Amino acid sequence: MKKWALIVAGLYFLILAALSAPVIFAAAFPQASWTEAAEVYGLWPYWLWLVIMVTSQFALLTVPVRVASRRPITRNALWPTLLAGGFMMGGLVLGGVCCIYEFVVRDKGRGNWGAWVALALGALTWCVWVVVVSRMNKSVNTSDLVTCQCRWLFKGSILELLIAVPTHIVARYRGYCCAGMMTFVGLTMGMSVMLFAFGPALFFLFAERWKRLHPDGLDRETPENQPQRKSI
Repeated sequence: MKKWALIVAGLYFLILAALSAPVIFAAAFPQASWTEAAEVYGLWPYWLWLVIMVTSQFALLTVPVRVASRRPITRNALWPTLLAGGFMMGGLVLGGVCCIYEFVVRDKGRGNWGAWVALALGALTWCVWVVVVSRMNKSVNTSDLVTCQCRWLFKGSILELLIAVPTHIVARYRGYCCAGMMTFVGLTMGMSVMLFAFGPALFFLFAERWKRLHPDGLDRETPENQPQRKSI
């Protein structure tokens, strides 16, 4: 099952990489050429962002892999999924705050206090998310908890894009910049997290296909193929 998790994370990587230049060309810098938009592939911060997003996607799939493999869900297996979900929700809050800041302050802001406020609120959201969701696990089935987490991330990404898209359009028609950089951060986080939330659903599609092709693959009584038991 880990193979299918790697496939899902790999597809997520390819989608983000394929969409990067078109989104930059269409949304951020419409006056730039395709060649200039493609220069992002030569920047190390861009690849760092991709590595973080793909690693988070793989961490989110830790619990679905155990569920599909009928292995017990331990506390150590649950934490990567909670941390990844919290990180993505914190990113949505960061992107939303960046959009609101640029819409209100325009080019009259002094210093980087807006970015620091956005980072602080994003980090706070990350911590609160992990605490709240980990406590919910005591009363909700673990697999259902992952499903709810992805549903909240998807809804949060829609809400964040509802903030990012209008503010980015406003920023583009202002004279101080060709496009709003902070609103572009909001667009990036909203679209990335929306795709991120589909990871577990895509994984289970692969897992069901694998089970149909190997109907006896999970029926053996081995320590790693025992019925799922909750052991938190």
